[in-house]
Amino acid sequence: MSFLLVLASAALIALILQDAFEAMILPRRVTRAYRYSRLFYRVGWKLWRFGVLQFVPVKRRENILSYFGPLSLLALIASWMLELILGFALLHWSLGTPLHPSGGPRDFLTYFYLSGTTFSTLGFGDITASEPLGRMLTVAEAALGFGFLACVIGYLPVLYQAFSRREVTISLLDARAGSPPSAAQLLLRASQAQNAAAVVPFLAEWERWAAELLESILSYPLLAYYRSQHDNQSWLSALTAILDTYSLMIVAVKDPDPYQAQLTFAMARHAVVDIALVFRIPPLPIKADRLPAEQFRALRQSLGKHGMQLRDGEIIECKLAELRGMYEPFVNALAQHFLLALPPIVAEGKADNWQSSAWTQRTPGIGGLAPVEQGDHFN
Repeated sequence: MSFLLVLASAALIALILQDAFEAMILPRRVTRAYRYSRLFYRVGWKLWRFGVLQFVPVKRRENILSYFGPLSLLALIASWMLELILGFALLHWSLGTPLHPSGGPRDFLTYFYLSGTTFSTLGFGDITASEPLGRMLTVAEAALGFGFLACVIGYLPVLYQAFSRREVTISLLDARAGSPPSAAQLLLRASQAQNAAAVVPFLAEWERWAAELLESILSYPLLAYYRSQHDNQSWLSALTAILDTYSLMIVAVKDPDPYQAQLTFAMARHAVVDIALVFRIPPLPIKADRLPAEQFRALRQSLGKHGMQLRDGEIIECKLAELRGMYEPFVNALAQHFLLALPPIVAEGKADNWQSSAWTQRTPGIGGLAPVEQGDHFN
């Protein structure tokens, strides 16, 4: 029995160390189905989401949901530490490590206390191992505890830097595509400013942003649970708006740089599919059409009125529907899983985040940055 306990405790220690290494340090996707951190987030998010949907008022849900990302990271680190302490306590207990003072108890709680003070390097010294094997285990645990905490804490700035880089481009979409971002607003604002080519310089930037988003979530899946600063913004809405915009540009808009638009679309679609694979979320078709035929015709007319021409013909609508079918089921599944709202392709002209404050509902529009006027709405 003691031999089996030694093997079990050693396996527990190795399993937690491997999981922490894969979750925090290893810069690639781990395809193994059974991982502690994956189970932790799968169960934790389901419980958190259920509690929010059942007991939190609608107006406060987004705020409470935003707590999950940071809190879950702290809880995950704490659970790793607790299980490592438990593993070393089981190892001492199964080996029957002699303790000093010799007259004291040698039950599991005593070994757990010894393991906890050793791992955290408190070093009280009231209970210590009295023989070489126990002392070696104590030294190994102290070194492991110190290194583990330093490694994990050292990677926290890396996570927040990745989060900050992600949010910069999301914020840039505010003035260009509205809040939440939409493809129609992005194209209409560019055409209203008589500068349709202004969208082109951002093609490469949004391609790079989609690649960075994919890399960051592949390396640190927990970043997908970190929500943006504004309720009407998210990494998923930005990614969906980019896909919507460049679907239109590839198929319908007479764009000056179709090749770069195709590259951006390909990278964004790659990000959507791989993120769904990371979380094992199957695609989920959207029930309602996000761009009905009448909206598309109205969009074509409005863009044409401002100087941006769209190609004609029923085949254009078929090709656009085909492109949208390549990513909409995936973004819809991700939206359902993370409780994020998908942005509309054609949105009403509402005040952007930069136009609102706690004292004023809306500031006057500035040239082409103003939301589309009432005559350009599509219902």
